[in-house]
Amino acid sequence: MNIPNAISTFRLFLVPVFALVYFSGNDNASLYAFLVFAVAGFSDILDGYIARKFNMVTKLGRIIDPLADKLMVFTALVCTAITGNIPAIFPVLYLIKEGWQVFQTFRLADKIDDVPPANFWGKGGTFLFYVAITMGVLMPQYDTAVFIVLCMAVLFSVIAYFTYRERGKRLVDAIERAKESTEGGN
Repeated sequence: MNIPNAISTFRLFLVPVFALVYFSGNDNASLYAFLVFAVAGFSDILDGYIARKFNMVTKLGRIIDPLADKLMVFTALVCTAITGNIPAIFPVLYLIKEGWQVFQTFRLADKIDDVPPANFWGKGGTFLFYVAITMGVLMPQYDTAVFIVLCMAVLFSVIAYFTYRERGKRLVDAIERAKESTEGGN
């Protein structure tokens, strides 16, 4: 396991830590939960930087990195929805969209050797979810600004889904055309 994958694995372990800290009942629980969340966000940036800078991008990394992001974001959305800091519909929408995308990714992985990397829309959606969750964790009550940022995050995520889907379809089509031309030439 290389360094970026180890950092992503560490981020997976931060997911339950966030929930435990958030609901700890400590007077500073929101602040401590935010710090766990911030460490997760920073480690996401760090592992991506190291992977690209030192050519350590792996198929495993392309799976566990977004998995760690999705689990952290979903957990934080659920926690903040339970406490009423964000509307409960947002974790539900996130789960439906991400669950469907994961299902589609596994279907795609059977047809191609590697999954497509994240794009602008996916990274933007993740960033906006991080901003909204930070606001929801640190703000004592739900605020209109959080709602707006969450709506933008959902919009980015939906656009990301369709762009990933289209890119995956093009990859599968290219592979099938290559197979047909190879088989036709024999």
